[in-house]
Amino acid sequence: MSDAETTAGPGAPRGGPDQLDEALLATLFTQSAVGLGVLDPQLRLVRANSLVEGEDVGEYIGHRFTEAFRLDDPDGTEQLMKRVLAGEGPARDHLVRGRLRRVPGDREFLVSVYRLDGPGGPGAPALGLLAAVVDVTERQRARARNAALGAVRDAVGGSLDVAATCRSFADALVPGFADLAVVEVVDDVLRGADPPVGPLPPGTPLRRAASGRCDAFRDTAEGAGEGGARGRSGVTRRLAARTPYALATTDLRARLVPLGPDNPWPATDPDGARAVAETGAHSLIVVPLTLRGAVLGLVSLYRCGAAEPFDEEDVSLAVSAATRAALGIDNARRYEREHIIASTVQRRLLPQAERQQAAVDTAHVLLPGRDSGCWFDTIALSGARTALVVGGVAGEGLQSAIAMGQLRTVIQALAGLDLEPEEVLARLKDTADRLADERAALPPADALQSEPMSAGCVYGVYDPFTRTCTVARAGHPAPLIVGPDGRAVALDVPEGPGLFSTDSALFAPATVTLEVGSLLAFCTAELLSGDRAAERITETLARPGRSLQQLGDDIVYALPDDTRSAGAALLLARTGTVSDHLVATWDLAQDPTTPATARVLVRDRLQGWGLGEDTVEATELIVSELVTNAVRYGTPPLRLRLLLDSTLTCEVHDGSPASPHLRHARTVDEGGRGLFIVSRLASHWGARHGPDGKVLWTEQDLPEDERNGAGGER
Repeated sequence: MSDAETTAGPGAPRGGPDQLDEALLATLFTQSAVGLGVLDPQLRLVRANSLVEGEDVGEYIGHRFTEAFRLDDPDGTEQLMKRVLAGEGPARDHLVRGRLRRVPGDREFLVSVYRLDGPGGPGAPALGLLAAVVDVTERQRARARNAALGAVRDAVGGSLDVAATCRSFADALVPGFADLAVVEVVDDVLRGADPPVGPLPPGTPLRRAASGRCDAFRDTAEGAGEGGARGRSGVTRRLAARTPYALATTDLRARLVPLGPDNPWPATDPDGARAVAETGAHSLIVVPLTLRGAVLGLVSLYRCGAAEPFDEEDVSLAVSAATRAALGIDNARRYEREHIIASTVQRRLLPQAERQQAAVDTAHVLLPGRDSGCWFDTIALSGARTALVVGGVAGEGLQSAIAMGQLRTVIQALAGLDLEPEEVLARLKDTADRLADERAALPPADALQSEPMSAGCVYGVYDPFTRTCTVARAGHPAPLIVGPDGRAVALDVPEGPGLFSTDSALFAPATVTLEVGSLLAFCTAELLSGDRAAERITETLARPGRSLQQLGDDIVYALPDDTRSAGAALLLARTGTVSDHLVATWDLAQDPTTPATARVLVRDRLQGWGLGEDTVEATELIVSELVTNAVRYGTPPLRLRLLLDSTLTCEVHDGSPASPHLRHARTVDEGGRGLFIVSRLASHWGARHGPDGKVLWTEQDLPEDERNGAGGER
């Protein structure tokens, strides 16, 4: 047995240590799946294997490592290698970008670097470095695709706004998956209409809903026209025939399109092709946004410059992402359509024009938004009084708007009964309770049956003769009041239960005496949310020399953005009085001759106002009947008042709480026709009660010439 065999042992391979080392190196460098390179202390390759089949390793030998792999950041990688060479320890899994000589496109590598110690051990000068290189380009691409798809899933679907959904979709794909992204939606779909069934009819307008650009191409992509890759959001275009965009909306299939000078289709769309060329895009994926066979729009994704062209796996990801986006856009479209319907219903149910009141100037601001249940109203009451109303039904959609219309109609009817504010809200709550019971009685399969109802309302009445405002509220903020001197006026109104709540507490009013020229702000709760909201509004109302509409606009300008998106209502009122020239008041005796005296007083006053003889005679008869009724059945004090405005109002006050009732007298009856005559001569009549008795009142519509020319003494 030879000495070599004795030293190595019977199971060792034949040959000396040098042969074994050489065999080991040869095997590693020829069969390893990992790229290996030996570098000398000057970081030049002295030995290497091939990363890809067919690659000439000899091209690398003698070149610096960073030159051989043409790295994007050569300085950073060389600094890393020098630290390893100096003995600071190995560097593992360092991710770099570069390019191979025989493989087109950018590549990504994981590089691990190890020090080759010399004969003297770790403290001696190094013989060189060993670099292990793994091509992870496909792995990184797969990871980037998964990340892009995950970003789409996280970002899309959280908004019920079509434009916001499209923006989220574009932002999720740029820059991780594409350099440029353009999302176009069928114009009618953006307005809430049903999407057309594919194929998309020729000439269908598409509106750019969103676009995304990575920073490297932002300057070249801004400010362009209507071409495929460029243009601002909001631009509308019609797809040119025989282009990838038109074909994708025809057969509803995604397309991978290389972009270059040899493509035949740009001739049919020269403007779009020129815009694409200006961006430097070389690869395009066009995906139709489809859902259940209907076409909602089109997605165009571009890669530019040195970026890798798209491949078929990228097309699969784009289709999956577009499917997710189409679902989100369709959900937002359905909400948009319902919101448009609800907003239209809300608008139709609200006052269509400002109503002129006898002694109050008003202005309103209605902010459209998600909340379609807020409302406002000004209601003319007898005696030149004005009811000011603001309320809101919580929730969105058509059902909230319908409930709002029901409550507004009821409160208008209740206001005409001359009830006190707290009684109006009590009866309004009774109606709301019945509406809630009707909803609860719906079949369980009806989705509306399980939806809770919530609403609030504030109701105030301003009397210009006493200059008082009486307010009651039901689960709603109290109005804000600012005096003519700019100082806030305190109004402590106890909060009553909400209109649909189960609370049975009573409503309590509050009354405040106001100076002429005071400002009242009735707001929905959204306007009073946030820090210093009430102070901000009162400070705005205190600005001198501003009209009510200007003050309303100023309040809106100062609102937080989220308030504008929610929707709100604001009703402003400036208090005044009735001119003494337009009012005549007499205290009358409780005497059988008083009706005749009242007729004389009325005729003299109406002739002084310049009213016609027909109006004078009708008013004489009305006053005679009302005063006669008060003399016979009422108690002192007896008072007559005439008020001239757009109508002529007659009021007779007495101390009895009992109200007369209209009845139809029989032919043989000697009486009972008084109120019937009054009801035929007056356009409106009624009775209101107070702590000191009752008032019977009538309103007469004036002819056009008397309404414009009467009251020469005003």
